Amino acid sequence: MFMKMTKRVTNISIMLVMVLSMVLPLQQTASAADVLTVSEALIKQDKSIQTVEGYIVGTVKGGSGSSISFTHEGPFTANTNLALADSPSETDKTKILTVQLPNTPLRSALNLVEHPENLGKKVQLKGTLEAYFSVPGLKNVNEYQFVDGTPSEPQVEEVKSSVEGQVVSKGTSVVLSTETADAAIYYTLDGQDPTTESTRYSSPITVNEDVTIKAVAVKEGLKNSTISEFNYQVALSGLRIHDVQGAGHQSPVANKAVEGVEGIVTKVVDNNNFYMQDVKPDEDYRTSEGILVYQKNHGQAKGNLVSVDGVVKEWVLEGYSDKLKTDLAVTEINASRITKLQEGQKLPKSTIIGLFGLQQPTKVIDNDNFGVFDPKEDGIDFYESLEGMLVEVKNPGVLAPQKYGELVVVPDFWKQKEFNSSGGLNITEIDYNPERIFIDMNDESFVAKTGDFFLGSITGVVSYGFGNYKVLADREELPTFVEGKTKPEVTKIHEKHKELTIASFNVENFSALKEGRDSTSDEKVSRIAKSIVRNLNAPDIVGLVEMQDGNGPTNDGTTDAKASADRLIAEITAQGGPSYVYTDIAPVDGKDGGIPGGNIRVGFIYNPERVSLAKGTKGTATEAVGYKDGKLTINPGRIDPTNPAFANSRKPVAAQFMFNGESVIVVANHFNSKGGDQPLFGKNQPPFLGSEAQRLEIAGIVNQFVKDVTNEDKDAKVVLLGDFNDFEFTKTLKKVKGNELTNMIEEVPFKERYTYSYQGNAQVLDHILVTNNMAKKTKVDIVHINSQFMEEHGRASDHDPVLIQVKLDKVR
Repeated sequence: MFMKMTKRVTNISIMLVMVLSMVLPLQQTASAADVLTVSEALIKQDKSIQTVEGYIVGTVKGGSGSSISFTHEGPFTANTNLALADSPSETDKTKILTVQLPNTPLRSALNLVEHPENLGKKVQLKGTLEAYFSVPGLKNVNEYQFVDGTPSEPQVEEVKSSVEGQVVSKGTSVVLSTETADAAIYYTLDGQDPTTESTRYSSPITVNEDVTIKAVAVKEGLKNSTISEFNYQVALSGLRIHDVQGAGHQSPVANKAVEGVEGIVTKVVDNNNFYMQDVKPDEDYRTSEGILVYQKNHGQAKGNLVSVDGVVKEWVLEGYSDKLKTDLAVTEINASRITKLQEGQKLPKSTIIGLFGLQQPTKVIDNDNFGVFDPKEDGIDFYESLEGMLVEVKNPGVLAPQKYGELVVVPDFWKQKEFNSSGGLNITEIDYNPERIFIDMNDESFVAKTGDFFLGSITGVVSYGFGNYKVLADREELPTFVEGKTKPEVTKIHEKHKELTIASFNVENFSALKEGRDSTSDEKVSRIAKSIVRNLNAPDIVGLVEMQDGNGPTNDGTTDAKASADRLIAEITAQGGPSYVYTDIAPVDGKDGGIPGGNIRVGFIYNPERVSLAKGTKGTATEAVGYKDGKLTINPGRIDPTNPAFANSRKPVAAQFMFNGESVIVVANHFNSKGGDQPLFGKNQPPFLGSEAQRLEIAGIVNQFVKDVTNEDKDAKVVLLGDFNDFEFTKTLKKVKGNELTNMIEEVPFKERYTYSYQGNAQVLDHILVTNNMAKKTKVDIVHINSQFMEEHGRASDHDPVLIQVKLDKVR
């Protein structure tokens, strides 16, 4: 659904002003009995309409509630509000009333950006007493009058129109009038301000096309009325929903008024939004027969046959803060009038997606930058052609664990040949699986993992939000749910006397903090420890990613992670594992990104009964490690930590270990995240990957470190591990690998090659690379225990660990 409590702090906001606001000065200063002082207005705040008198003392500078601040001197930058007080020199914010200036001529008359001379003037404002900026305020101001102590000049009453609203039918007659007897009215139709030289009104004006009527009333001995403005759009009639939707991502009648568009209500989203679908579809598979309708408190129910008048808009629904730059818009009618024709009608037949229905594209999301609208080839066009329509997804298989009350599925689970070993879909360099379908059932308590499936059909309406097309389905109408056979794995790699085992494990913001937001529960600690001891068979060295300092997100300057490491090691030991030793390099406070206060970093635990840390001096957060005479210059040490490429990101840590007399350098990495990359199904094709540039810089630095080591010692053994936040086929991993390294992930069979799930796409973010001299003596395993499961299934993190075993003494 559109509204979610914990899913995202983002609400749908579909607003359109359908009635043209007219603003005019008060005809005369209100009597004292009718006027509130600012002090009285600050207390009243009962949403009543009142006139308030006070001095303009500035504008809101920023903040809200107790943090609000005001600007009392020019130059002013805010034209949308004023600050009003009982004294022209008032600066105490508790004695100031915030005033909203609506987007009408009143704003132009009063705002301090255009009229700095208004500062200090006394004014009467009429509006609604209600909170503004979360403090006492006056909103919806529609009348004003400066108070200077002199009688107001008598003025002609404003011109009024007989036709309210903005959308009219062709041939509508508009009658102009004024309450001032014997006043003459002059008007224009070309947008110019009227004068006595303009056309004098004598009979109704017939509206046959979009027009702006401006009118003024004049009478000898009185001041001319303010200019009234009436904007009318002539509605297009005779259109069906498919005509409004058109064969494309934008409506051919966007921003135009329409009338008499009929459909049956198929889904009521909330009090203000519903979807309707045409009962008379056309023969064009490219045009949708469904559409979103917005009207505040519409009062409609599923099954109503309605006729809608309004303005067609392309509107971006729920999304992240940058949604207007990244997300596709949904075609909707902002209704001025909804006429209910019949009730209790049978819903239109839903469109089947999958076997015996429409076949969604399985390879291409978009390959022509929206150049050709081709639903049969481009996935982004396929779902657009169904926007707002009832669809039916038969026998869907679940591609990822439930998240945010949504499931990602694919129809006809039983005939899929591309599933990976868990029942999901892996991405490739040329295939990001456009066949994925998001089912938004608005139930975050629903437990499902990859490989589960439904027997029957999921039916819902195609919508869009947070960068993806989605099917809005009712939780209570889901078909029979069946648990699949996907189970957490145990590695087949076992400890051997002469073979070294090394793992990479993203432990997802691990800390010693047990309670509160972003803390690490005892249950999670137990699960991670169990994973290391039982599922990974207690590797000799574990590169830990996303270790936080001892008090986690408590932002008090703490950077040391000993308490966090001790907590994990103690639980590992309690579960029968070795007494690991931890090492890392604490970052400079607040410089490595992640949760504020957490001081996220990479580190190692190692089994001292099998491995030792080579002798050396531990480096500092800003000290760069090098390699000379067969040793790291500091151990452990950070790679080029002051390089600007690592800004707000984790710095790689290199550690030299000894195993049965053999030396190996292990580098733990956590490259910058993919935050900021544009969505696959967004408005920009191909999506812009804004985070990639930094990863490429980091990749070059890490590869150069390996080059430096192997140039110094061609027989050196180097292992890179961690969360590289990119895929094996990307520029980032190719640059990391260079000519010196082998990515062991590429040796994993394709159907086993995934460590993470994002929006139903199984992918590899966690890698282990070894210098080429080690590759033939190294085995690799991705142990699938987390990414395809929910916490209810026992997942300990959101990443699967990667494990290698190497015959170190055989490497030459």
